[in-house]
Amino acid sequence: MVDVQAARARLEEAGVRYVFGAYTDLNGVPKSKCVPLAHFESMARGSELYTVGALEGMGKLGPNEDECVSIPDLDTLTVLPWDPRYALAASDLYFHGEPYSHDPRRVLRRQVEAAAAMGYRLDMGVEPEVYVLRLVQGEWRPFVATDLDNLPTRGYDLEATMLAEPFLGPMVDYMNQLGWDVFSFDHEGGDGQYEFDFGYTDALAMADRMVVFRLMAKHVARSLGCIATFMPKPWSQAFGSGAHYNLSLADPSSGRNLFETEGAGPGSPEADRRPDRGYSELAYQFTAGVLEHAGAITAVVCPTVNSYKRMLPRGLMNEISWAPVYRAYGHNNRTLMCRLPTNRRCLELRIADSACNFYLGAAITLAAGLEGVQRRLKPGDPVNVDTYSVSEEDLEAAGVRRVPANLAEAVAEFEADPLAKEVFGEELHATYTRARRAEWQEYNTVVGEWERERYLHLW
Repeated sequence: MVDVQAARARLEEAGVRYVFGAYTDLNGVPKSKCVPLAHFESMARGSELYTVGALEGMGKLGPNEDECVSIPDLDTLTVLPWDPRYALAASDLYFHGEPYSHDPRRVLRRQVEAAAAMGYRLDMGVEPEVYVLRLVQGEWRPFVATDLDNLPTRGYDLEATMLAEPFLGPMVDYMNQLGWDVFSFDHEGGDGQYEFDFGYTDALAMADRMVVFRLMAKHVARSLGCIATFMPKPWSQAFGSGAHYNLSLADPSSGRNLFETEGAGPGSPEADRRPDRGYSELAYQFTAGVLEHAGAITAVVCPTVNSYKRMLPRGLMNEISWAPVYRAYGHNNRTLMCRLPTNRRCLELRIADSACNFYLGAAITLAAGLEGVQRRLKPGDPVNVDTYSVSEEDLEAAGVRRVPANLAEAVAEFEADPLAKEVFGEELHATYTRARRAEWQEYNTVVGEWERERYLHLW
């Protein structure tokens, strides 16, 4: 527990003038009042009250009811490196002295506590992808104009990465100032699309980091006259933006990765020749649990109607999408929702996209994995063929099913899944179902440009 006076002294020394105690709404967007440092102590005691019923997906608290109390977690205090006048602490919401039902951070905290009771800690890394775009004559274009000079893609291109240094350089500097240990970054397959790979930490801390990461990316892009967008599929012919989760259970005392068998660490040449590929039985049980609840998980980590336009083998692109499409696992198979890579020992959940609420996504995935461990489930044999080149009929015959094809299908599975209701709690489960179904219904009432182009002059 951080001492309040010591925390304030540290903030004063860093030149901080204002503090946010931030929670997120259903979409993962941070919300907070801004508190001058002179009132930091009262803020730490819970002075800031919120009429959360006025926010997206935060419950039915009406104007006649009490407010929620925000209690900042001072262990998470972060001075924002791009503007050190501000600091941010992740906060937990309380209502009438009890944890608030619609607080996403609390949902994840409960699952982290459940894992701890079983003797596990969930470690988590995220590989976020983001497009950086500039408005040119009314159209959004990649902020580095020469991205459009090469077809079909400039993925991993050295020059394209160097030309993006005005965005990438500050991002890497800020992330390293926060101790996140960036170990690579690159120009991805989309025009104006970039990915960052940085150190893992425990799941709650990683979800907290991703709140800061999205704020950071938006600020750096804005300083260049651009926007950073986490929309999963900005264009029909563009690569989608994923945010793959890399998950493993660890021993809380030693930090040892419990997904890794003895002598099968990264770089071990023997591991690839072993039937288990260096993964423990625990890892396979966890993976089986995730696959058991694939539909409900998809509804959370792919939360928008746009998310499902990413998860196609090709779509309208001129080449394969490299997107996860099927409910199965493999070792180096990127066409599947789950991957157990051979260069590290973790479950890579590939369906997660950059629009998700990381608290909720991590919570339901952890719960599903723990259920797999408790029930000693088996995931079956790995699927290591290119599923894009196999017919749907043959895949179905082999027991390989597609992930939900759209938000409606995913929400139906989420609504019917008892584990989802247990993880979210009855009230938030109902709110999430209602909100996502409303998005799908609204989407289906809007007449778009594709329809006009196809039908306006057909008859």
